Amino acid sequence: MLACGDGDRHKNKTTKTSTELVLAAWQAKDDKTEIRDLIRKMLNWAESQKTLKLVPELTDSKDSLCIGFDLKKLETNLQVLKATEFFTPEFIYNYKQIILTLDRKVKNNEFKWVTDELPPFNFANDVDPWCDSQDEPYDKPNPWDLVEVKVVSLNKQKGEFSWTWGQLKADMSPDWKEFNYRFKVQKEQGKWKIAYLDGFDFKQGTTTM
Repeated sequence: MLACGDGDRHKNKTTKTSTELVLAAWQAKDDKTEIRDLIRKMLNWAESQKTLKLVPELTDSKDSLCIGFDLKKLETNLQVLKATEFFTPEFIYNYKQIILTLDRKVKNNEFKWVTDELPPFNFANDVDPWCDSQDEPYDKPNPWDLVEVKVVSLNKQKGEFSWTWGQLKADMSPDWKEFNYRFKVQKEQGKWKIAYLDGFDFKQGTTTM
């Protein structure tokens, strides 16, 4: 038989646990909203960066054959990515390694690229690596503001998500409704940042055809 004091302690413990679960649920909701806003801002930013050349190839004297990559331009790109504060150092380093690896491969004659044709590697090949597509499902200003996110996994420091198109009409193509783009986030100094995007996958991006 429990004494009154024991019963009160047991009750308080149950209440505390329930409260913790409610707070955790609210925190997850707030994190999801922050991460959704982060991916929307990043996509809007990427859409505006017409001068950011992710694949800064160098060509021969005839401007036709890739002979390497502009590493000075690469360093500029890295500083641009860092300045956005959207990305973790891990993401920026991964992008750097993609370009350095492609630079090494072309100099080792592991592939040839006539630059007025599609590149013989997967990174930024025919689709935008920021969003894995060439267009958007609707003609609206700032369509990226309609993107929604789905949680794959999430804890206090890391998360894996996919983003999808929101507000799709019933008569739109099933391809748009089924589309999803995987990404990962990490919290740094209390702020969520993008650590991985499917379009920047190192192994996939540096694979040659």
